Amino acid sequence: MQDTHRFQFDELDEFLQERLLRRVERLGYLGEFFQVAANQPRALAGFIDFTEALKEALPARYLEIVALTISSRTGNAYERVQHERLALTVGLDATEVEEIERGNVSEKSGFSEVECAIYDLAEGIVSASGKGCPTAYEAVRRLVGDRSAVAVLLTCGRYLAHSAISNTWRLEAPVPSIFDAESGVEV
Repeated sequence: MQDTHRFQFDELDEFLQERLLRRVERLGYLGEFFQVAANQPRALAGFIDFTEALKEALPARYLEIVALTISSRTGNAYERVQHERLALTVGLDATEVEEIERGNVSEKSGFSEVECAIYDLAEGIVSASGKGCPTAYEAVRRLVGDRSAVAVLLTCGRYLAHSAISNTWRLEAPVPSIFDAESGVEV
């Protein structure tokens, strides 16, 4: 896998640089997922646009619940540790992040009914590849409506695809987990 060319930011096509500039400035690096996926620049641009459209369609907490659920269940540390940090910036606290990663999401642990339904759908997507998920999807749809429910389901698909790709490429987390002492993040 290490033989696949990794593009540096200045090697990217201009349309990719435009899409990734804010992310690179925020993080201080071009993530390895983008470095490798840039071998298919148009497809990567579509993936980025798809991701951004979903971010605009859902409250950030919902998106982070999906991202953390799927990345932790699939063993995608590359995505999980980045979303731990993002989750803290959008209003989840470290205890909530830990509960999502452990699979302890319930109203008893402080999550809303909607957040629990979204978690259940994301969990079902991973554990059953979508089979048996119509009931979980319907619960989300009933709570948030058609547009948001479709956005949640598409977000599940996006993070499941990212996990399959990242795990195939054996991508390592670019930063430590917030739960690691050396992370530099106060939790």
